[in-house]
Amino acid sequence: MNIGVIGAGTMGRGIAEVAAIAGFHTAIFDTDGGVLDSAIDHLDSTTGENIRLIRRADSIQDATERSDVVIEAVTELIAAKADVLQAVVESATDSTTVCSNTSTISIDRLAEHVSFPHNFLGMHFFNPVRRMRLVEIVQGSATSDTAVQTVVNLAHQMDKTPIVVMDSPGFASSRLGVALGNEAMRMVEQGVASIEDIDTAMRLGYNHPMGPLELADLVGLDARLNNSRSMYEALGDEQFRPPEMLLRLVAEGRLGRKTSRGFYLYEDGKKTKMSEGV
Repeated sequence: MNIGVIGAGTMGRGIAEVAAIAGFHTAIFDTDGGVLDSAIDHLDSTTGENIRLIRRADSIQDATERSDVVIEAVTELIAAKADVLQAVVESATDSTTVCSNTSTISIDRLAEHVSFPHNFLGMHFFNPVRRMRLVEIVQGSATSDTAVQTVVNLAHQMDKTPIVVMDSPGFASSRLGVALGNEAMRMVEQGVASIEDIDTAMRLGYNHPMGPLELADLVGLDARLNNSRSMYEALGDEQFRPPEMLLRLVAEGRLGRKTSRGFYLYEDGKKTKMSEGV
């Protein structure tokens, strides 16, 4: 099986990594040549001899036309994903399985840009892709059972644990995760407890591997803001309205680990202490 990955940012390169490690020939493309260069360097250092299975594609068409499964992994904005999906289907056949790595956007809404929706579905990986075992497979109203089974099998071959959910705003994981993260931020805004104590409460009280604010820093506060906005627009529930704190941090460019400053400060990718002025 040949895999095509569109988008070479954090998630795209992680998906390409686990695909190559699983033994699949994998093409990866990004419109930003610098991002693609960085991804190839990263993959060269993490996939060992399986780097031979990774091919730098020159275009979406190049990444798609020889692939059995294409996974879109671009920014969490409908317009960006729609543009990519339209380009993918121009180069794919109706037997190509096309997936979106979206964490919140409706698969049925994205399927409007795919000419063969029976072979389109969500394949939501988690960050960091190599370490996180879960893959959330999202079945749209037109998605065939055959396509779902194809992607379930692919997830198993990548040594992941798949769950299958029906298309609904935020699916299962993001709906729960965004609600928890937003409430944690509002608790900080209201002075209920400190950032560190809220995270400690969830780690030690509920056995979460990291607290909701640490997780937001890892995901990226800009990505979390996009997720929250998408959920709020879809459901209208106040729990999904982006907290003022999140809006301010993103406006200030404090996006979490990738900018070395979010709810915490980071040096060489490692958390050092709580950030001041949050």
